[in-house]
Amino acid sequence: MQPQVPLPTISALDADAARAEGVGAPAGQPVPILLDVRERHEFVAVRVPGALLCPTSTFLARFEELPRDRPLHVICHTGNRSAAVTAFLVRNGWADVWNVAGGMDAWERAGLEVRRGPLAPGEGDPPVDGRTG
Repeated sequence: MQPQVPLPTISALDADAARAEGVGAPAGQPVPILLDVRERHEFVAVRVPGALLCPTSTFLARFEELPRDRPLHVICHTGNRSAAVTAFLVRNGWADVWNVAGGMDAWERAGLEVRRGPLAPGEGDPPVDGRTG
């Protein structure tokens, strides 16, 4: 039996800081992607600007589209679904993937920026140029 590897975890504050530091970062420095694995209706209700939506209901059909050359910070409502997705990605070869502890609940409690209501065109979709933020 193999020892269980601790799940890579990041706080909402640190995930937000990493995204902010990544915006306008020098060429070659990867900008973290905030991967929201909640369902679309949850994302519409409240979301982090610039987050990529990949609901758990469609995750297995889409996970191979996720980049392996950028940090992924995985978020859900409370951290349970994102923990499962993070563990899955780690087991399947993603090296720089982190569960956002406490999910959107923690994000909002920390007073970090969120959006609510109808999505703008393309909001939540993978970026065309490979960058978010």
